[in-house]
Amino acid sequence: MLLCAAAGSSLTRAALASRARCTAAGSGHGQQRADGKSNVITGKSGSILTIGINRPEARNAINRTTALQLLEAFTTFESDRTFTAAVLYGRGGNFSAGYDLKELAQDAATAKYEQDVTKDPGPLGPSRMQFSKPVVAAVSGYAVAGGLELSLLADLRVMEENAVMGVFCRRFGVPLIDGGTVRLPKLIGLSRALDLILTGRPISAQEAHEFGLANRVVPDGQAFQCALELAEQISAFPQNCMCADRASAYYSMFDASCFTEALQYEFDNAKDVISKESVSGARNFVSGTGRQGKFS
Repeated sequence: MLLCAAAGSSLTRAALASRARCTAAGSGHGQQRADGKSNVITGKSGSILTIGINRPEARNAINRTTALQLLEAFTTFESDRTFTAAVLYGRGGNFSAGYDLKELAQDAATAKYEQDVTKDPGPLGPSRMQFSKPVVAAVSGYAVAGGLELSLLADLRVMEENAVMGVFCRRFGVPLIDGGTVRLPKLIGLSRALDLILTGRPISAQEAHEFGLANRVVPDGQAFQCALELAEQISAFPQNCMCADRASAYYSMFDASCFTEALQYEFDNAKDVISKESVSGARNFVSGTGRQGKFS
């Protein structure tokens, strides 16, 4: 089991302080529910935007309203340059049970989606977006069907020990139309992706980690805190350099037609970083900062 940066199961003081700041900054996003609460709760912890799916009574299933609120929250994240990373999580013990099948069963009109995938929203809201900054998913409880697809939007997934993933929509004839068949094979390979897509079987945190689907496995109740701490660690690095390398990795995986094209993009996308951050970083190295594996 891989724990977050804090030793053992405890959290660092910085992570605890971040959680407190995030809780204090939490706010609703978009249309209110009948009980006065928003389906998506956003908060700010330093330069980290936290985005919480807030339908615990439905295991955070995504209805039309929730999808639009998630899109709004991620659009804010992408457009606001003060945010360096985002943490996506589910409130109330589950990440997300996927698309709200009760809504679909009661009103088939909700299944009328934007057919041009270059335009938003996707059926689950932000599923067609490509981010320029890191996103970390904190996975607790169930992250299944469309919930699994939402977790694939993230660069990294922090998964609790008893959390479960799977393509549970298989049994109900609901297809993956929010990037699941596109992102999952790229992340874990076609053979393993087909195992999950064709069988619809549940996958534990341990197996998800073995597959490379879960990047960290943490004790129950700690996914959000550890994901937030991970986002803060990532945000502490020189951002131009990190985002350039991140963009190059995605381009190589999804867009490049050949090795040479990917290599050219890597160079062109990063060459300006040398003057912006690398020279000053080299001077820091010479002065002794960051040597011997230290990050501070």
